[in-house]
Amino acid sequence: MSVIRSIAAISVALTAFTGVAQAKELVVYSSRQEHLITPVFDLYTQKTGVKINYITDSEGPLMARLKAEGRNTPADIFMTVDAGNLWQAQQQDLFRKTDSEVIRNNIPAQYRAEGGEWTGLSLRARTIAYSTERVDPATLSTYEALADDSWKGRVCLRTSRKVYNQSLTATMIETLGAEQTGEVIKGWLANLAAPIFPDDTALIQAIDAGQCDVGIVNTYYFGRLAQTNPDIKVKLFWPNQEDRGVHVNISGAGVTKYAKNPTEATKFLEWLTTEEAQRIFADVNQEFPANASLQPSEEVQAWGDFKADTINVEVAGRRQPEAIMLMDRMGWN
Repeated sequence: MSVIRSIAAISVALTAFTGVAQAKELVVYSSRQEHLITPVFDLYTQKTGVKINYITDSEGPLMARLKAEGRNTPADIFMTVDAGNLWQAQQQDLFRKTDSEVIRNNIPAQYRAEGGEWTGLSLRARTIAYSTERVDPATLSTYEALADDSWKGRVCLRTSRKVYNQSLTATMIETLGAEQTGEVIKGWLANLAAPIFPDDTALIQAIDAGQCDVGIVNTYYFGRLAQTNPDIKVKLFWPNQEDRGVHVNISGAGVTKYAKNPTEATKFLEWLTTEEAQRIFADVNQEFPANASLQPSEEVQAWGDFKADTINVEVAGRRQPEAIMLMDRMGWN
């Protein structure tokens, strides 16, 4: 009997030891670029001794991989950009709910899933970029106003295939309704100065080069270009300040449904919402911190203050299918 108890005790001890050993490593699947996430991972390892192993790829393949791996996945955290992508992962049942007072205290409710499946980690505004040579900012007002005839032959747009424009359209549908949003998109397309661009960087460069006068871009793309070209002849304008505010989206993450180390993964996710980690996200990629107690970098603050749309970013995912169908129907490729 005592031998049996001894064996049982050893088994429990070995199980506890194995659990500790496992918790010393976490696996992150991330669609964020490697240079944007490794500084955060390295600091966490330095502080805690927990090694972060990671795989980077586009969000679609990573979600498909998580789905295919099921219970056998090594991933503890899934990290990606845009609430639309996080919503898709949530709908595919790839996250477990995380009940964390730390996250609730650090991140405003509009930037996290209501059920605790994921949280925002950094913010980006999708706003209007304009030529400082050819546009008087006093003539700018709202996203919708870019559909007016006065902007004919002056607008540039990025492809609708990118989730950033899908999320902007989804939130417009929520606020304006599908019919009015369709009319706005129709006007944008009628005012195009050039073919649709594949990315925001090329769009901003086109404004600088004189191919068009205005466009809609994520703020951090402008920040990157401004760092390498301080004399760029483009600035940012904050639209809709008299009504709903600027469209803001997120990068974010959640603990995977079949995480092998959910407790340690939750601790890591909580730490990612703290000022220490948020500062790295904000400075490295010229983003806005999701933690409201932290100021953006000096470069980002120089763009000026603005009122952000208070709509919960979950809407970007919930209305994404409707947005994609509307964009296709309007001919936005």
